[in-house]
Amino acid sequence: MNLEEKIKQRSDSTCELCGNTEDLSIYTFEGFPGEEAEASFMICSVCREQFEDPEKAEPNHWRCLNDAMWSSVPAVQVTAWQMLNHLKAQGWPQDLLDMMYMDEELKNYAQHGLKTEDNSEEIIHRDSNGAVIEAGDTVVLTKDLNVKGSSLTAKRGTAVRRVSLVHDNPEQIEGKVEGQQIVILTKFVKKV
Repeated sequence: MNLEEKIKQRSDSTCELCGNTEDLSIYTFEGFPGEEAEASFMICSVCREQFEDPEKAEPNHWRCLNDAMWSSVPAVQVTAWQMLNHLKAQGWPQDLLDMMYMDEELKNYAQHGLKTEDNSEEIIHRDSNGAVIEAGDTVVLTKDLNVKGSSLTAKRGTAVRRVSLVHDNPEQIEGKVEGQQIVILTKFVKKV
């Protein structure tokens, strides 16, 4: 049985990420630790396009990783880990990353692949003291803030849990204050 037949049989001719049955092909990682069948998986054209160009990624499409991340196929695990890392500013991917388990060799391979994709300048969010803020962190407001478009005033000392990052602006984060999702300037927060 050749590689293509093995992958088709294993995947039941469906995308091993999202379950799509249309426009499938085999994706193989280069320099992968292990057998060729472990380095390859069935992928649909939608997943492939967004995986190869993460800037085109539609976050809601990748909610399929909630299931795919538990795959026993190492290449699927690597793909899930890399896409979740790319999307972690959305908030929900961080929860999945916190639950995900990969052996060290596989995780090192996944991290190496992620770094080569992210060779552009990385946006780093820092609080008022210069500490790096990451998606899912808790911050405390250092000043009373009037929320535009509402009568809400976010009081100094208010904890904002599980913040998400504004991926294209290092000076902004998002979080909920009194049940309302707001954008907060990083210069007015302190990481807990």
